[in-house]
Amino acid sequence: MHFERLVIEAGQNTFTLDLHPRLTVIGGAGELEREGLITELIGALGPGRTGVHLELVSDSGGRFAIFRPEGARHQVVDVDGAADVTADFSDDDGQIDLLGRAGLDQRGAREIMRFASGDLVTTRELDLLVQTLARVNQNELWVAAEALRQAQRRMDEEAAALGSTAEDAQIIERIEERHASFERTQSTLERYRRLTFMVSGFAAMAVVPAVVLIGVLAAVPLMLIAAASTVFSIAVWRRNEDAHAAEEEALAAAGAQSYLGFHLQRVNGLLSSDQSRKRMMQANEELREATKRWQVIAGDADLNWALKHRDQVSAAVKLRQDVVSLGMVSSSGVPEEGERAASLAHALVSRMNQLRTLGPGGESFPALLDEPFASVESTIKPSLLELLVRSSQHQQIILFTDDEAISQWARLEAMTGAVGLVEALPAAEPAIDHTHQDN
Repeated sequence: MHFERLVIEAGQNTFTLDLHPRLTVIGGAGELEREGLITELIGALGPGRTGVHLELVSDSGGRFAIFRPEGARHQVVDVDGAADVTADFSDDDGQIDLLGRAGLDQRGAREIMRFASGDLVTTRELDLLVQTLARVNQNELWVAAEALRQAQRRMDEEAAALGSTAEDAQIIERIEERHASFERTQSTLERYRRLTFMVSGFAAMAVVPAVVLIGVLAAVPLMLIAAASTVFSIAVWRRNEDAHAAEEEALAAAGAQSYLGFHLQRVNGLLSSDQSRKRMMQANEELREATKRWQVIAGDADLNWALKHRDQVSAAVKLRQDVVSLGMVSSSGVPEEGERAASLAHALVSRMNQLRTLGPGGESFPALLDEPFASVESTIKPSLLELLVRSSQHQQIILFTDDEAISQWARLEAMTGAVGLVEALPAAEPAIDHTHQDN
């Protein structure tokens, strides 16, 4: 839907605000004015706003007027059909409530319809992941995704054919690696044990002759050599014990007590033949390489999550291309500024996308932007404004601002008919029923 006109009656005074069907810029609006208008626009959709009237157009083209006169019955009129359709828009208490039809109350509607500068820098985790994937080479990303998915399928097929699971190959590989490590350390232990035994023995035997022929001091170096050999032997033994413990841990994970018992346990299963073992290992190696390639490109992103959100990633890529085409980075050429521009644009478009299907049956709601670019660099701001013009083709956007640069931009854009401009009056003039709009 989009708003056509908001009318506020307060005693003898009447305030009328005409709105452009696409993008309306309300310039010269201070914080209090912005707060008041946003409250009235949202409140006009909910119940109990006596004296606040609203004219709107549904996405299907139907035109409706909501009348809430003081001391009289509130009603909704189908303008084109000249019919009272109040019952279609009323809640159980008989109050006109378009927000309730969308499952919203005043607070919830304000949180989602109003978009301020703080919201522009707040991006959900999902959006961050989408942006991360959108930044990488898309051809490489999806080729890697398909390769990983194929590797996973082959792994599952091999496992199913052998009456096992894909995880078995990883367990087998872990056991084999740790068993090989244990065998290496055991071999090293035996070799160094013989060497240190010989060194310690010769040093011990040489102590007595050295003391007799040279003196007590001559025995000190020999004793140090014997002690060092013993310490070294203990260190090698400790390393061997650690490798043995690691192997036992891997075997325990497979439900086996020993390496030999593990092979015997698997003889009728996964390891029934050397050929099936090699086939499973090859599939696991391909899966590992495909996973490594995916992680290099996509980081920590989960493959299934990425495939599920591929359309969103593609939309983010398109948005980044729009950022470039709108010239967001042309003035400075700073890559960091381009990334910030893309991030801001993504946050803005994501919020507006939420509003496009908020109402019953996917009815769109207007986006109320409350000085959203207050902290945005001047080099980025014009292109974000151009992005709003493009987005307004799909839903109504109302931009409240006190930024003269934005008002000046809107004056020029109003000439194209795509933007409507409403400017505040000077303080000396009455601010009643005064709007300026070019359609």
